[in-house]
Amino acid sequence: MAQTTKKTTSKKPSSEYGAGQIQVLEGLDPVRKRPGMYIGTTGPQGLHHLIWEVMDNSFDEAMAGHGKQITLRLLPDDMVSIEDEGRGIPVDPHPQFKVSALELVLTKLHAGGKFGGGGYKVSGGLHGVGVSVVNALSTYLKAEVKRDGKLWVQEYERGIPKAKVKSVGTAKGTGTTITFRPDESIFETTHFDFKTIIDHLRQQAYLTKGIKLVLIDERDAAASSVYAFYFEGGVASYVRHINHGKEAKHKNVFYVHKLDEATDVEVEVALQYTGEYYESVHCFANNITNPEGGSHLSGFRAAVTRELNNHARTKGFIKEKDQNLTGDDVREGLTAVISVKIKEPQFEGQTKAKLGNPEARTAVETVFGEAFKIYLEEHPADAEAIIGKCLLAAQARSAARAARETVLRKGAMEGLTLPGKLSDCSSKDPMDSELFIVEGDSAGGSAKQGRNREHQAILPLKGKILNVERARLDKMLGNNEIKSLVIALGTNIGEGFDITSLRYDKIIIMTDADVDGAHIRTLLLTLFYRYFPELIHKGHIYIAQSPLYRVNIGKNFRWAYSDEEKLKVIEELLKDSGKGKKVDEVDKVEEVAEGESETEQMDVSGVKVNIQRYKGLGEMNPDQLWTTTMDPSTRVMKQVTVEDAERADEVFDILMGADVAPRKRFIQTHAKTVKNLDV
Repeated sequence: MAQTTKKTTSKKPSSEYGAGQIQVLEGLDPVRKRPGMYIGTTGPQGLHHLIWEVMDNSFDEAMAGHGKQITLRLLPDDMVSIEDEGRGIPVDPHPQFKVSALELVLTKLHAGGKFGGGGYKVSGGLHGVGVSVVNALSTYLKAEVKRDGKLWVQEYERGIPKAKVKSVGTAKGTGTTITFRPDESIFETTHFDFKTIIDHLRQQAYLTKGIKLVLIDERDAAASSVYAFYFEGGVASYVRHINHGKEAKHKNVFYVHKLDEATDVEVEVALQYTGEYYESVHCFANNITNPEGGSHLSGFRAAVTRELNNHARTKGFIKEKDQNLTGDDVREGLTAVISVKIKEPQFEGQTKAKLGNPEARTAVETVFGEAFKIYLEEHPADAEAIIGKCLLAAQARSAARAARETVLRKGAMEGLTLPGKLSDCSSKDPMDSELFIVEGDSAGGSAKQGRNREHQAILPLKGKILNVERARLDKMLGNNEIKSLVIALGTNIGEGFDITSLRYDKIIIMTDADVDGAHIRTLLLTLFYRYFPELIHKGHIYIAQSPLYRVNIGKNFRWAYSDEEKLKVIEELLKDSGKGKKVDEVDKVEEVAEGESETEQMDVSGVKVNIQRYKGLGEMNPDQLWTTTMDPSTRVMKQVTVEDAERADEVFDILMGADVAPRKRFIQTHAKTVKNLDV
């Protein structure tokens, strides 16, 4: 918006917005300036995204039929090396830019062989920014290309070539090796997590059957480790892996892998039903995971519902004309992996969370639908088990609908009363509103008194809610605590869920810092993950971080949120008081227990240090709870995310499922790593 000002003879203010303030970022400068735009985050997830971007190029070569092995090495000093057996990035001069094609690919955004011209039939690297972004965000990168019987090399520093591409000798075969070290000035950490990498490689090996993936960890010279993945079964093997430890409703895993000639889309689908109450469907396009699904998922859902209804009616399982299995009925207990290979994928955003190609829906619906129809005919026992599971789900759905209508008839969805225990906020704007789910009436009382009444609502829960991992919706809605929470959220639940009716932008779980509090938090997270997953995916669920300690020296005090922070706080307070002695040199002289809280008293060279340990939120005064845990300007909260849906699904199943043996193994495996065990 323009402003009218009087003429003046004084110097122009430096804050004036003119042509001189327009910056043009050339080459890879935009990546270093705004790395989050290209890799999502500069945290651990973004760090590992560098590896995925380089490996996407290697997978593209493998999917094009070039090479059978990809090797990833974790090297000392946070370096990574990725080697493939592909054709090798071209090194000859580009006809337009007059520099080596290798240098062009590594220094120019949107340069590559994936924008037409026959370089690739299918590829995961849609935007062509992958390896150039890795180059920009690395302090060092070395590209080695085996091509035309020679070994070509070029090195870079923060995206800038140190020299021209040159031949350093002869080489057998073809392939590309990219070695890089992430820039520690950009990333929160440059340490690569072995488990994160191995889980990703396993997933990719399932999706690219017949390709061998090798992971070599050479960071510890005395104890290097080697892992290799190779699966001939494709996504059928993936489904068996996901369902390991679950009760399978039928022995055979359905599997189809076929090119749909009408759309030129390659479709690979596998499915198996289990005795669980939820679905576990994983979607991929060109080996890129699509957590929000897309057109291929829509085609799959339409076909599975149609074919099961047709078979059930043909075989007499469904006799009434107006009776049909719904999408929710056929998805209960369903584990499926949907993978498509498509020439020009249309993803939503650089993170590729959702596939938009309409031809993918047509291809999946046609290929999967035809094959699934034949499967049901040729495997009558499997078909009967699957339809029996779906009919049972339909009966439960009817019971759940009746229970839901009973719960919500007088609830917020009908514009009437909210739960009596809910202390609502005065604001009616969801974007300005927060809901604190608080453990117990005592903490609820403190939270109600200490809150900002205009924007913060409090819902105290009495005791522990039902473990929804072992219950269907109709049983869940018989639980008063879950009933109150569903009404307070305003979104409805199950087939009636509508995120646009969410009454609060932030749903904050605030429980005590003890075993019971952790258990309640886990039960709530299970509820949200199984029945309100969109709230997690859209970033609405948070966990409040209440302090464990209040450390006093005289009138000065500070809060500490962990044992490590407690030691730092004590040292800082001692320093402020003129006593710089380290805490590990201090002997505790007195410990006093007061009610549920604990108080330690230390004497350090005549300075008394009082430490109060809080186990329950109810022990805090309302103003203390506000300052430490609820005040948006000072509080610390963790946002709940699901980076790996398959791993999250597995953990919830182990910890909250009916099968005891996996949970026992999990506890035995991790028992020695538990800190601050409160028994």
